[in-house]
Amino acid sequence: MKKSLGLMLFPGFQIVDLAAVTVFEVANAMPGGPYYDMHMLSEHGGAVMSSAGVPVVTQRFDAPAFDTIMVAGSMDLIRSTPGFLDFLREASLASRRTASICTGAFCLAEAGLLDGRRVTTHWALARELQRLYPKAKVEEDRIFIQSDNVWSSAGMTACIDLALALVEADHGAELARAVARKMVVYHRRTGGQSQFSALLELEPKSDRIQTALTYAKRNLRKPLSVDELADAAHLSRRQFSRAFRLETGQSPAKAVETLRVEAARNMIEEGNHAIDVVAREVGFDDPERMRRAFIRAYGVPPQTIKRAARSAA
Repeated sequence: MKKSLGLMLFPGFQIVDLAAVTVFEVANAMPGGPYYDMHMLSEHGGAVMSSAGVPVVTQRFDAPAFDTIMVAGSMDLIRSTPGFLDFLREASLASRRTASICTGAFCLAEAGLLDGRRVTTHWALARELQRLYPKAKVEEDRIFIQSDNVWSSAGMTACIDLALALVEADHGAELARAVARKMVVYHRRTGGQSQFSALLELEPKSDRIQTALTYAKRNLRKPLSVDELADAAHLSRRQFSRAFRLETGQSPAKAVETLRVEAARNMIEEGNHAIDVVAREVGFDDPERMRRAFIRAYGVPPQTIKRAARSAA
C-alpha cells in the first residue's frame, strides 16, 4: 500500500527542496513500487511561485491526514500565516510523522511542534532558531535528525539525505541504497554540516588564502604556524597575516582552531575514540586546550557531545 506524502509549499519556497520529491519518485520506479503517493500542498492551492521564479502547481489544504507531512524551506525567513500554521498543527496530529527541510524548521517551531525536541536546520540559521525558540534543542551540525515522530534536515541538498532516510525507515536500507545509486548521490553522508560550513563561513576571496586553508585542513596534526601557512600561500608572513584577516575576518590562529574543533567533533561523533586521542589527531596540544576550544565554539565540552552522539546512536 502506497504511503501518502504531503509537501507544504508557500510563496518564496526554495525550489531545490523539491529534490526530496525526486527521491520518492525514484523509489516508486524501483521493483516492488510504487511506494509513495505525493501531493504538493499550499494554503490557497494553484500555482505557488518559488524563490527562483518557477511556479509549482499545488492543491489546497484539505484533509490533514498523511503518512508524512513535510514543510519546505526558503532562502529567507518567511513568517507563516495563521492558516498555514493551523493546517500544519492538524496535519502533525493526524499524520504518522512530520518533517521539515532547511528553514522549514522555523515553521514547525512557530507551530509549537519542536518544544523539547531535537532539531536541525541550515547551519547559518541554527543559532537564530535556538534564540527564537529556546524550548527546542537545536543541533546545528547535523545533516538530519529524527526526534520521536518529527524529522528535520539541514539546508539545501540535505533534503535528499532526509528523504533517503525516510525511505530507509519505511522500506529498508537496500531500497534507499538503490535510490541513491540511481540519483548518483551518497546513501548516507558522513559527518555533519561542519564539513561544509567551516570553509564556507571563512569565505576567502583569493586562491592563495584558500590554498592556505586547504593546506591547514589537510595537516591539522602539524603545529601550523603563521610562517608555515604563509609559505603554503606563497606570501610573506606580513602579507599573509594582513590578507588573511582582511578576507576572512579572523586571525590565522582562530581559523585553524575552528578547523580543528570541527575535525575533532566529527571524530567524536563518528567513532569511539578517547578524547585525548582525538585531541592529538587534530593537533591540539592537550585535551584541556581542546575542551576550552569546544566551549568557545559550541558552549559545551567534547564529553557532552560524545554523550549526545552515543544517545543518538
